[in-house]
Amino acid sequence: MTVIRLNNVRKSFGTFDVIKGVDLEINPCEFMVFVGPSGCGKSTLLRLIAGLEDITSGTLAFDEKVVNSLTPSQRGIAMVFQSYALYPHMTVYDNMAFGLKLAKGGADEIKRRVNEAAEMLQITDYLDRLPKQLSGGQRQRVAIGRAIVRDPKVFLFDEPLSNLDAALRVQTRLEIAKLHAKMHETTMIYVTHDQVEAMTLADRICVLRDGNVEQVGTPMELYEKPQSTFVAGFIGSPKMNFLTEKFADAYKAHTLGVRPEHLEVREKAGTWAGKLIHSENLGSESYLYIDIGAKEPLVVRQDGKPSRQPGDLLHVSPINDNVHRFDQSGYPARA
Repeated sequence: MTVIRLNNVRKSFGTFDVIKGVDLEINPCEFMVFVGPSGCGKSTLLRLIAGLEDITSGTLAFDEKVVNSLTPSQRGIAMVFQSYALYPHMTVYDNMAFGLKLAKGGADEIKRRVNEAAEMLQITDYLDRLPKQLSGGQRQRVAIGRAIVRDPKVFLFDEPLSNLDAALRVQTRLEIAKLHAKMHETTMIYVTHDQVEAMTLADRICVLRDGNVEQVGTPMELYEKPQSTFVAGFIGSPKMNFLTEKFADAYKAHTLGVRPEHLEVREKAGTWAGKLIHSENLGSESYLYIDIGAKEPLVVRQDGKPSRQPGDLLHVSPINDNVHRFDQSGYPARA
């Protein structure tokens, strides 16, 4: 069980600052997800923890031991990359066993570890195949298995599902969740730009923005109590509605935030009124896009199929306990 502490960690490439002073503690056995838009520094931060990039300043510690100068092999980590990085000429078994063979492990011990990992990931039937004979999801499971056999203290994932199609992403995401439950003494850090992956996998989420930590918390803490418009807009799908000017003025805020599921359509006398522009039918739920005179259409989530037609006048009210008030800087407004 490993606790990881980052103290004012910075990373610069020449004069360009990528990581701008990150303070973060990752608890033992925790599944921490780094999330944020492209270019926010999440993969760079993961590579600093792995030892694949040098830290410009600050300290990184595993269980109180500063590891800034340690090589990746000395840190007790295993990493799964976006690109699988399998050897095409080796069988699945040999790919998974390769690192153990380099470490001069015994043949019986290597076989035991590979078979245990293969059974955990349900790839036992593929051990004699080459990577080109596998689907993308199967290749990613092999890459995960190659990391598992090393029995790491810390497991690092760098956008492992981004090359998979939608159905395989869901399936492999479930495999990773099951893996976390089985490897309950291993600390895991996972990088993604997909907030759905973050919400469904994480014990805690670290939202990064321009090389800084914007907010850290459990998925529901970020969803229910976002500490900035950036987090509020990034976490949740569809994203939170943001209203300004007269709509926010009535709530004594610069920006009013309300999620689509926290809006109610009423027959009359709602807080706002506007014409329905478009509706999306997803079967079990639908989304209504309403022009209330704001900068963007108001998105409202409803259960079931849409019963309204484009051009219909709709009255909408927010559930007041679920509105979010932000000041001009994009942070929670004071009462």
